[in-house]
Amino acid sequence: MILPGATVGVLGGGQLGRMFAMRARTTGYRVVVLDPDRASPAGAVADDQIVAAYDDPQALDQLADCCAAVTTEFENVPAAALERLARRIVVSPSARAVSIAQDRLAEKAFLKEAGFPVAAFSPVRNRGDVAPAASAIGFPAILKTNRLGYDGKGQATVAAAGSLASAFEGLGGVECILEERLRLECELSVVLARGADGALAAFPAGENTHRDGVLETTVVPAGVEERIAREAGELARAVATALDYVGVLGVELFVANGGRLYVNEIAPRPHNSGHYTL
Repeated sequence: MILPGATVGVLGGGQLGRMFAMRARTTGYRVVVLDPDRASPAGAVADDQIVAAYDDPQALDQLADCCAAVTTEFENVPAAALERLARRIVVSPSARAVSIAQDRLAEKAFLKEAGFPVAAFSPVRNRGDVAPAASAIGFPAILKTNRLGYDGKGQATVAAAGSLASAFEGLGGVECILEERLRLECELSVVLARGADGALAAFPAGENTHRDGVLETTVVPAGVEERIAREAGELARAVATALDYVGVLGVELFVANGGRLYVNEIAPRPHNSGHYTL
């Protein structure tokens, strides 16, 4: 157990890192932020900030020297950075969990192989994958970049097979994933925490509304049938266990196709729909 008075580190200096730093300091911990932006929001409220790239070996070693444990406030921190830190100090979430969450194809493959319900998907790594993916998934469908997409960015709705190639080029020709477009009824999210001993605690499922691809409101508890809310919580807990996850996790789920639940994404950090828990 890492008790108050210890120093904890966070990779990333954005709003979630700022909230983390404020709460950690309120409860008696010192906080060091590593972020390349000297004016980062989290750095402004932390005890110290290391201004460097996330993959800077010297900066990572400096962070390990002064911290008892390190976490991350966003999923796109290099997994190799977490691996380097984990050789010396406690790191949560793990590099494995983050590497799965930051690649949509790896994420969907993990969920499917673990037996979780997901929308049908197919890789579109290059133009040669366009025809096979179109045949496998059908239309309408959604094409998403494997990495770095968020808040509706890095994705395009594709109405017909003839539009897939141009959509792929429109996303820069980077590796993508084509997903079945579900008959969406609503989106839910569950924010939970899992300890190294496997103990789990979860907040009630929230129902999310987006505007222009950006989360606008979350209603808690979600306005869905009790069965659906209960199953959403059970699915989220099962995902965390399958990942052997340690830390705070957000699990996004779709209610679609007549009240069925599908796991959409996992966020290895405090999820934006959980701000109300502060």
